[in-house]
Amino acid sequence: MAIDHELLKILACPEDKGELLYFEDENILYNPRIRRAYPIREGIPVLLISEAEAVTEEKHAELTRR
Repeated sequence: MAIDHELLKILACPEDKGELLYFEDENILYNPRIRRAYPIREGIPVLLISEAEAVTEEKHAELTRR
């Protein structure tokens, strides 16, 4: 389920307050600055620091190439 474009414009990382990148195919919002991926569950972004996953160097490179 895609997230509304208007909602994406106002969402921010809870950790550094910066912009997040949306990857619909991965169901994540990604912060490349701190390499954290926030899950999207049932169309709802879960922007809790405790729910974020650290992203490996390889995965970071893959995501930022897109």
